[in-house]
Amino acid sequence: MGDRIHQVVDILVAALIGGSTTWLWAFAVPPGLALTLGSIFAAMWYFSRNPWGSARGEEYNEWIDDLYDRYLP
Repeated sequence: MGDRIHQVVDILVAALIGGSTTWLWAFAVPPGLALTLGSIFAAMWYFSRNPWGSARGEEYNEWIDDLYDRYLP
């Protein structure tokens, strides 16, 4: 059950990153580009939690998992 909660939190964090990035970039670039940039940043967060061959990615994920374990059920 804990892994599911962690994944839900990952999705919520990605949504917050995507939404806030889109909103901030909307002041400087056309709305379509702002949405694209928000999607890219959200995907970068979500997929960084599942690194593809990055040695440092596992260390980063362990730190995030420890943080989740500390504050989530």
